[in-house]
Order: sequence, then C-alpha cells, then structure tokens
Amino acid sequence: MRSICSITTRPKGVCKSLFRAAAFLTAVMTLLAGPCAALASVLDNMFTVGIISVKTSRLNPFFIEEREFKSIACLIYESLVTIDDDYMPQPSVAERWDSADGSSWTFTIRSGITFHDGTPMTAYDVYATIQEILRLADEGKGQYATLKYMIKSVTIKDERTITITTSRKYYGFLYAMTFPILKQDQVQEDNPIGSGPYYIQAFSPGDYVYLTAYTNWWKSTPTITQINVVLFSSNKDLINAYEYNRIDAAVTRSSNAAQYSRTAKSLSITYRTQQLETLLINRSSFPVNDPEVRMAIRYAVNPDVLLSSAYQGMAARTDTPLPQGTWMYNTRIASYPYDPDKAKQLLSDAGWVASSDDNMLHKVVDGKTRNLHIRLYVYEEQDNSVRVSAAHLIASQLEAVGFGVTVTNMSFSQTKEKLAAGNFDLCLAAFQMDPVPDPGFMLMSSNTGNYSRYSSTQMNNLFSSLRNSGTSSDDRQKFEAYKENLHAIQEQFYIDVPFICLYYRTGAIMTRKMFTVARDVREPDLFRGIESFSQ
Repeated sequence: MRSICSITTRPKGVCKSLFRAAAFLTAVMTLLAGPCAALASVLDNMFTVGIISVKTSRLNPFFIEEREFKSIACLIYESLVTIDDDYMPQPSVAERWDSADGSSWTFTIRSGITFHDGTPMTAYDVYATIQEILRLADEGKGQYATLKYMIKSVTIKDERTITITTSRKYYGFLYAMTFPILKQDQVQEDNPIGSGPYYIQAFSPGDYVYLTAYTNWWKSTPTITQINVVLFSSNKDLINAYEYNRIDAAVTRSSNAAQYSRTAKSLSITYRTQQLETLLINRSSFPVNDPEVRMAIRYAVNPDVLLSSAYQGMAARTDTPLPQGTWMYNTRIASYPYDPDKAKQLLSDAGWVASSDDNMLHKVVDGKTRNLHIRLYVYEEQDNSVRVSAAHLIASQLEAVGFGVTVTNMSFSQTKEKLAAGNFDLCLAAFQMDPVPDPGFMLMSSNTGNYSRYSSTQMNNLFSSLRNSGTSSDDRQKFEAYKENLHAIQEQFYIDVPFICLYYRTGAIMTRKMFTVARDVREPDLFRGIESFSQ
C-alpha cells in the first residue's frame, strides 16, 4: 500500500502565503462545478493555526525541540495511555492494563488500530518504540529519557499483549506510558507515520505543516478534515498574522496575548504549561546557608507582584512543585504570606544589623564584618524578557528589607554551569516538569536537578515510600497511596523551603474558531478533541 505520509517542498523564492493559497486552491478546485455549499463546507472543516518554530527540522516526536510543536505531534501519534481533564490516566491505544503488585504491567492493545499506511499496530511496534527511547536515553538524547529510570525489561506475549517490568512500584508509572508509538521500522525516521487522527500531508521546516484527517482512524473520521500549521520565527510575526486574519488561531506564551482576551471577535483559551518557575537558593553559600536568611527571603518576595507586573498574568501561582487546581496539589498547605516586617525580624534575629553607610545589613562573622549581599543570576528565553524583569523586581523587594543584590543576566549554558558548580546565591530558573508527578529529581539528596544542595532524610524517605506505593492489585488503591505520599512530600517541602516555587507558566491560544471542549487545556496536548469538535 502506498504511504500517505508524503513530505512535499515548495520551490525556493515562493513566499509561504502564496504557497498556502496555491495549496488551498488545489484542494477546492474540484468543488467549483458543484454547489457553493460545498466550498463553504471545506472552509468550515479547515483550521489554520500559527506556532513558533525555528529549530524543529523533523517530525520524529523524539527530537521535536519546541514545546508548541509537540502539540502538533499529538495529532499525529498516539500512546498507550492518555491523561484526562482530571489528570487521571485513561486507556488509549491500550484498551486495558493489569498489574498485580506494581512490579510489572501488562498492556492489551486494541484491535483494529492501524498506522497511516494501513498497517495494523502490534505489540512489536510498542516494543521497538520503547527500545529506541531507551537507546536514546543512554546517549543522553530524546524527549522521554525518564523511562530509563522506570523500565527494567519488556516482554511480548503476542501481537496484542506486552508486559513491562518496572524499577518502581508506583502509580506514577502509568503517566510515563504517554509516549508516542511509532511504526517499528520507522522509529529512527525523520518523519515517521503515526496512528492518530491526522497524517502528515506536507512539511517544510520553519515554514508550514499540513495535516489531513485519517479517515480510517479507529475512533471515528475527524470532523475537522484539514489542519494547516504556519510556522513563525517570532511572537511579533505570529501575533501580527493573527491580528490581520491570516490564521484562525495563534499559540503563544507572549504577554502581549493578554490584549486579545477581551475582544468580541476573539477567544482566548488559557493553557497550562509544564514549565515551573522557581527561585533557587544555594543552601551551601553564605549568607543564604542560614535558615533564617532563607526564610526571610521567602517572606520578602511577593509572587503576586511578579505575576501581575512582569508576567502580566500569564502564569499560575504554586507554592510547591505540583500545580494547583489538580489532585496532585496539597490544598492543606497555606501560602507563605508576603510579610516584609517578618523578613526584617528574621534577619534581626539572625544578627544582621543596619549600617550607617547604606541600607544594606551587616554582621560580624569570625571577626570580620560581612555584608548581607547576594548574587541573583537569571537567564532569558528567546523573544521573551519577562524573567529578567521579574529578577529585578525580586531584587527590589529584597533590598527593601536590607539585602544588597546584584542581578546578572547570563545565557542558559552559563547559568547551567553556575548551578552545576554551586557557584551562585539565588537563581531565577525554570524546570520543564515531567508528565509523571514525581519531583524527586529536584528534592532527593544529590539528584540531578537538586541545584539548591538540599538534603533531608525525611524527604528521601518520603520519596522512597512514593516509589513503592503501588503494591496493591487495585488501581484505585494504588492511586490513593500515591496521592497520600505526594501530599506528604509537599508538607515537608513547606516546612523545609528547599527553594521557592513561584508559578507555572501559562500560555494562550487566541482563536476565532472554538475547537475543543476540554476543561484542562495543557501542554503538550493543546488541541485535544479538535478531531471530534463540531462548529
């Protein structure tokens, strides 16, 4: 059977708008002899969206570099498990799973699922996909490298049944089963075919992606038959294209999107990203190695001001590494209040006193006068200066209670070197959180993302319990045990303040066409439900 995953290119020198127009005319020319209603139907069933993409050169989901582009891949590829609006795992390609004690999980693949070339999906495709993910993880590559910490072995029972032996006996394993499944002989292809509601009709890196409905999709024939994705190099160009009606929708994390949220002709759908913004505190560096100084910083920083001023509301507050508004977040934890007077009192209790020369506090340490001065490092993202603005706001809030602060804006690579070496006091930095709700990488002693040099026997024990909480044969009991441990971890976080969690970044989908009924629109599956939505 001929593959329908053809990749086309346009002649050099032809602008993308003309090429899009030509492609559209080609699609509708056959309708000219029919009624006008047919043309209207084509227009209704098309959706044109703009995203930022300057790096992604291939559609293999293991190598997609931009977060917005991952939402496009979710329309092409499917996974064993999907996550619903309540952030609970649900069957997808796997019609069911079984696990007696969390040490192994057996997945049964639905019958009748085919790839876009008509080939049936089997357990061998799942096996080949997992092996490729693990191979890339061993090389420090790929988007799903955390699987290497969870999978011991994979065994195929038959074409529809596969068993995965695990390293951790916990409910969080199901969230790791959301990786895209590729055809076994295409796992290393640049643009492999998938089994999702749309297939790749055309792809020109940095320019466009055209997706067409897969009429043999196992759920149903998609009602939106054509999705045209226009790729932009900057938020300015993206928003201008939306403003001048060149695209139906625009996906952006730019704070400029806020101006469109109240217009009559435009909808603004807020979505949650996986990007957690934090203020890291180096617990081994003077003067923030003092618990009272760290707690003073916690009371002196006002996240609400940062959110409204620097981020213009494009973020959602959180006081722990888990997002609020989900079952993961422990609602029993009260937010630390903004209390500069409390911060001043803590510093006074720690022996810091005012200087007659300036507003910076000082104290005598080992016979020498030391100033309450800290280094605040920050790095910025492409086409987005909000984090630097937030860093200067933090500096002013700390200076108001007696700190001296030097803000240094560095590149991402420079900041990463400073964090790895422990050569910093404070750092405004972001973490891309994993779909698995398990922040152990940043809180367990000596773990890869524990840049704050936090060490707690109690916390380590809590994570040990979390990762061995799935011994029940009942999924609901596994979930309840997992939730209980995750909430206990947050209570310990609240007591110890390893670092300061500020917010999860949010983005906006500005659109003139509604395309989803999802309650929880989140990365990476921003267009979840578009295939079945009726205008």
